[in-house]
This record gives sequence, C-alpha cells and structure tokens, in this order.
Amino acid sequence: MTSIEHCLEEYLISLRVERGLASNTIAAYTRDLHQYIAYLKNREPTEEIVAGFVSGLRRQGLANATVGRKIASIRGFHRFLAFEGLRDTDPTATLATPKRRDSIPKALTIEETMEMLEAPDLSSRAGRRDSAILETLYATGCRVTELRGIDLTHVDLDDLSIRVTGKGNRQRIVPIGRPGVDAIRRWLPDRLEIVNRTQRGDPLFVSLRGTRLSRQAVFDIVKKSASRAGIPVERVSPHVLRHSAATHMVEAGADLRTVQEILGHATISTTQVYTRVSPSHIMEIYVEAHPRSR
Repeated sequence: MTSIEHCLEEYLISLRVERGLASNTIAAYTRDLHQYIAYLKNREPTEEIVAGFVSGLRRQGLANATVGRKIASIRGFHRFLAFEGLRDTDPTATLATPKRRDSIPKALTIEETMEMLEAPDLSSRAGRRDSAILETLYATGCRVTELRGIDLTHVDLDDLSIRVTGKGNRQRIVPIGRPGVDAIRRWLPDRLEIVNRTQRGDPLFVSLRGTRLSRQAVFDIVKKSASRAGIPVERVSPHVLRHSAATHMVEAGADLRTVQEILGHATISTTQVYTRVSPSHIMEIYVEAHPRSR
C-alpha cells in the first residue's frame, strides 16, 4: 500500500497541475495536511481517528473558520485517495463541517474612503507610491496577492484598465478610472529611478529599495494611511478596501454580475456575501420602491 506521505505528494501535485490552485491555497493545504499526518503517527485513518483529530482542533479553541478549512483540506485529500484507488474507503464521508459565522468586514463609508485615499503625502516618493497603491486597491477591488503581481506591462493607462491575475492563475481586465490612472502616472517617474532590473518580472509597485513589495508592506501602507486619516487602524485592511469598493458599487446601482467580474469571484454567491448592502441603504431603496412603504 502506498504510504500516506507519498499520497500527499501526489495530491499536492494534483492541486497545482490539474486544478491550478493558487500557491497560497496550496501552502495552506500543505500545512493542514502535514499536521494531520503527524497526528496519524503511521496509523491508517479511520472515522474514529479523524474525529479525534477534529476534536483536538476544537479543544485548542480555534475559530470555526479555521477548523472548517482544516476539515476541508482533509476531506479533499481523502476524496482524492478514494477516487485514485489509493485507499478503499473515505473516513471523512460522515464528518460534519462547523458552521461559519459571518466574518465579512464592515465597509468604510465613501467619506472615510476618500479621506484615506487623500492621506498620503504627495510631496514624497513614498507618498506618491502609497497613493497609487491605495487608488489601485480601491478602484479595482483587487486582493493583496493580485496587487503584488501586477507588472508594468499589465497596465494600460490609455485604456484605463489593468490586467489582474487572480486565484487559479485566472486573468481578468479590470477598469481603474481616472484618479487611479493619475496616481499611477505620478508614481511612474519615481519607480523608474529605483526599480531593480535584475528581479523576476517588472513589478508596478516596489519598495524604496526597488524590489517587489511584500504582502506585509502593503498592509502597513494601508494601516498608515488609515491612521493619517483618523480612522481606527483595526477597522482597515486591504480586504476592507476591496469590500468597500464592492459595497459602494452595489449601493450606487451596479449589478452583481458586473461586480463579480471585477472582483474575480468564481461564483455569484461569493459576490452576494461580499457586497452586502448597509441596512440604511436597504431602507432607502424600500421607501423608494415599495408601494406600501409609506
């Protein structure tokens, strides 16, 4: 019988090559499954053993979302083993996934967002870069990983659009708008002076040393701009800007299919969650549209 460790190698190759999952997703699966295999201690997994592993996760006080992700990792692994004939049974077939509580962040108001976008000091190189980053995050609703992956050749300033590479290496063309284009144009002369030509690709956004920005650097830029705008930093992250962009578009009348395309969601149900409109906006629409609202 093929060892469970070798089966894991085969599964991870399948995720990368056949399903085309993003590297961050594969890394999460890898961590979860290494933890699971360490728990097995060379035992063949049974329903009882899997249930014991999950019970241990819950005793650690992990969030339901974290436990649910680990269960999904294990379930996907065992389904692969059964489908490929590497194991006869699936010990996760009856395993229940914990219900997730909504963890969608509260969107910023349009006024708060504008204050954040205007917070960087445009008299400095770092400020011009930060302004372009904030404008791009809000204009396109892109994820941090997507922002970091944007190269100069992906930007069409004349067409007011950016080519974004999302999950599973799927690409989409996203409009950016005039303020975002103007911010990028201000940043480009600075970038030209400092960009490191020896690195892989030709990143649009770089550190002041000229290298592609790290994920943490983008978070720090967003937090710093929130602080300068007088917004509590714990309320703000790059994902909050993404959620705010979606919410503001929906509240202004954008249809969900268009927002889905802009955000790069695989299904419309994901877009419906991310673009939950505010209660006050629901009331406004109700009063305007319902015959018996008054």
